[in-house]
Amino acid sequence: MPPCRTNCIEKPLSLGFKKLGCFVARNCWWFLFLPLLVSAGLGAGFYFLDEREASNVEDQFTPVNGPAKQERLFVQQNFPEDDFYQFRLSTEGTYASLIAISLQEEDNILTIEPFKEVIDLDKRVKSIVEGGKGFNSLCAQVKGQCMSNTIIDIVDGNASKIEGKTLTYPDFNGSFLGSVIGGVELKAGSSEIASAKAVKLVYYLRPDNQTENDAWLNAFLQNFSSDTAYKMVSVSYFTSISREEELKDNSKTVIPLFSVTYFLAITISILSCLRLDCVRNKVWAATFGVLSAGLAVLSSFGLILFCGMPFAMTVATAPFLILGIGVDDMFIMISCWQKTQVSDKVEERLADTYKEAGVSITITTLTDVLAFYIGLMTPFRSVQSFCLYTGTAILFCYIYNITFFGAFLALNGRREESNRHWLTCMKVDEPKEKHSQSTDDSKTNVCCVGGAFDRNTGTEEEMPFNRFFKKYYGPFLTNSWTKVFVILLYLGYLAASIYGCFQMQEGIDLKNLAPDGSYVASYYDNEDKYFSEYGPNVMLVIKDQTFQYWNESAQSSLDTCLQEFHNLSMASKDEHVFWLNFYLEYGNRNKLNLDNESDFKRNLSSFLKTSGFSQDVNFTNNEIYASRTFIQTVNISTAVDEESMLNAFRDTAQNCGKSQNPIDLLVYHPAFIYYDQYAVIVSNTIQNIVVATLAMLIISLLLIPHPLCSLWVTFAIASVIVGVAGFMALWDVNLDSISMINLVICIGFSVDFSAHISYAFVSSEEPSANKKAIDALYHLGYPIIQGAISTIAGVVVLSAAQSYIFRTFFKIMFLVILFGAVHGIMFIPVFLTFFGMCGQTNTVQKENIPRSQILPPPSEIPRQILTVDWSRTNTLHPGCGTSIPDPDCP
Repeated sequence: MPPCRTNCIEKPLSLGFKKLGCFVARNCWWFLFLPLLVSAGLGAGFYFLDEREASNVEDQFTPVNGPAKQERLFVQQNFPEDDFYQFRLSTEGTYASLIAISLQEEDNILTIEPFKEVIDLDKRVKSIVEGGKGFNSLCAQVKGQCMSNTIIDIVDGNASKIEGKTLTYPDFNGSFLGSVIGGVELKAGSSEIASAKAVKLVYYLRPDNQTENDAWLNAFLQNFSSDTAYKMVSVSYFTSISREEELKDNSKTVIPLFSVTYFLAITISILSCLRLDCVRNKVWAATFGVLSAGLAVLSSFGLILFCGMPFAMTVATAPFLILGIGVDDMFIMISCWQKTQVSDKVEERLADTYKEAGVSITITTLTDVLAFYIGLMTPFRSVQSFCLYTGTAILFCYIYNITFFGAFLALNGRREESNRHWLTCMKVDEPKEKHSQSTDDSKTNVCCVGGAFDRNTGTEEEMPFNRFFKKYYGPFLTNSWTKVFVILLYLGYLAASIYGCFQMQEGIDLKNLAPDGSYVASYYDNEDKYFSEYGPNVMLVIKDQTFQYWNESAQSSLDTCLQEFHNLSMASKDEHVFWLNFYLEYGNRNKLNLDNESDFKRNLSSFLKTSGFSQDVNFTNNEIYASRTFIQTVNISTAVDEESMLNAFRDTAQNCGKSQNPIDLLVYHPAFIYYDQYAVIVSNTIQNIVVATLAMLIISLLLIPHPLCSLWVTFAIASVIVGVAGFMALWDVNLDSISMINLVICIGFSVDFSAHISYAFVSSEEPSANKKAIDALYHLGYPIIQGAISTIAGVVVLSAAQSYIFRTFFKIMFLVILFGAVHGIMFIPVFLTFFGMCGQTNTVQKENIPRSQILPPPSEIPRQILTVDWSRTNTLHPGCGTSIPDPDCP
């Protein structure tokens, strides 16, 4: 069976890049300065950064078309909020909130001394004035009066009355105290409060003037951030704009880290490209390679900002990743340059460099960009924004590498051609032919002698790390006992990964959107600690316009359905107020006949006006279009509880619609907008991974189309994704819109590390499986390490960020690169040795062809196959682009 070839794509691309390389070398000054001008022009887009900054938490971190948003729209259309009622709000509202916690040893805040400070807190809030507007002029009103706090009203604003009050919990004289008093202990066998640890005060504002409201809320934050020290209580505070304000500040915390990353990228690049030879030194090439990546960030971000795309906070992590990726492409170019003939003209050397590296970086750019652009399919705007900015930046990285960096490589090549010093540009002496001897001048005075190269191959000298992989690491890895250890290690890795996957939690905790140490985190922690016994007061809406509220059979079906809700483990058995029950009692008291439609509707309007239920029934033009009741939930304190509650309520509502007497129901609470992420995060993550994996496989089959290579690409992608998913759960990282980004990134890097090592193995001319593995590691081991280190260096500083989101990005990127590199240089080479027979085809085929038809005279070719940075490139076909010509290669 002849070997599989699809170089119909590869060959014209290689020839095209060869011509481009020659053109760039001849016009290097144009290609050096034009990208600088373009970057300066596009960089002006940063002028719009402030107005493009997207800090709306709901818009960025909840599903675009989440069911709760449609449910909210239905609620708003049918139940207008004429008067303010906290539990009837269709949104979170505009508010400021305080949680006061007793500092007394007995931890009872319902005593006179600590309650005096609670009263003082209330007065302090009401005294805040901003822009001539105080709380009383902005407050949400109930029947013309400012909405007040129940616990303050109970004692009439007098702390001395608190100890004389017998408070029952959670209901006290028709008022619900479950969300007002926290850390409650009841007297034995009674609903009477014995002690409590915390009190929550909430101050709602009217939503009609957001500008004035924001100004007052900012004044509130400034007031309590400056001095919250009390002797008897500790205070945590929060407002409806706090998440957005802290989200804006969050991205600013990483700006100082970017300079550190840039320094690390330059340092690592210089160290990787450092040579003792004062002519062949690639210090300036490394520096310009990093500059090229920086220009790519400036140009791409500026262009997208010009186009009006929102700049989500997640995008602030992109430059760190782009630097790592851009530096990898630079390594490819330099590696290919070093394998060209030193004696050739600069134009020919750059043409050969482009011929070899151009296709490689095109393939890796294509896979990475596709992985990111596939991320645009997700329903989270924060993910969409990140993927668009990052994918476009990678494209600019690619463009600038083959123009700006290529032009500098040509200029640097002209310096090397004239044998000039890398720093002073002064001509230096060429080394003697016996430069390898210890007595040679080039070894004793490297500052004055330079330009050494391998006289046998005509190329620059080989790096020591390549020899390490060939002489030491490769033979050690292919040892039988080492293989046994590697297999056991992989089984342990797989077991830990699968275990971690079962421990994974979904959803982003809203407090994690704020920086560490933020007052937001403190407020959420206290709320979870003292006020988690009672959860959201869920709205249950009857949508069916044809429902016969007056019919006993319909009423019985509705009662049965409501009982199903109350039977749920997360629903309160007692807390339930339904307008229909009160209306029927009203009818009995007044001896009204409410079992027929006309009497039911005729008396309904007067009942709604006097009972306070007018906002719970949409009774228009003598038709009931919708009505609602509320069900109190209990013990909702974790993301798992939130997800379970949401699914249970929606499933119960759906079951009611499928019963013998179906009722069209809708369940809603403003928090459901955020809970919706649980419903889509897993399915969308799987969808993105599957689509991206298929795209990567198609690219692999087109450009590196060996069947075994495709098999190992699939295996590596699955193995790395399982590992990253499992270990991120063990590292306290949830599956959310942030980690979803990185799981998609996994695919691109899995392809980079796996496809090349497997194809290098199957295309090796070595006779045995072990030698094939050693040969593959010889060519790819150092480039994989080099690429992994440079990419990790791009994100490592994020580990020091004062933000959960940025630390999460670092954690997952670290896992992606670590596991990808380990698969590339350990697991896959060992596993491939068990399938050595799959790589025999090329050798057998070529044994039947006369050597003279394959190879030119030895004096005309170098002895070593071209070494390319395989960590981010795709291998060319056997013989193509190497020092061993192939009959099908030009």
